[in-house]
Amino acid sequence: MDLILAIGIGALVGSGVWLILRPRTYQVIIGLSLIAYGVNLFIFSIGRLRMNAAPVLAEGPINPADYADPTPQALVLTAIVIGFATTALFLVVLLVARGLTGSDHVDGRESN
Repeated sequence: MDLILAIGIGALVGSGVWLILRPRTYQVIIGLSLIAYGVNLFIFSIGRLRMNAAPVLAEGPINPADYADPTPQALVLTAIVIGFATTALFLVVLLVARGLTGSDHVDGRESN
């Protein structure tokens, strides 16, 4: 399971970096989103992947191995909301820039 998760994170971040290096602004935005998803998976995996474990501590003697850590889950949920908002803002800026310049290239000019 850990190997599959590591490969998934690597594929998301690698694809994101490749797309960020592309000349068109839409590809850059999708690349940033893919990197954000890869980082979210990484943060989520830091909290130990646990199946059928309670997320909140109960009273009495505590064994941390019996519980899931809720902090990474809360961080990832917050990051998803912020990422969605910034992606929407980037798309609005992209549309305005395309309307003003007539091009969707990162540097503002067409390359042939």
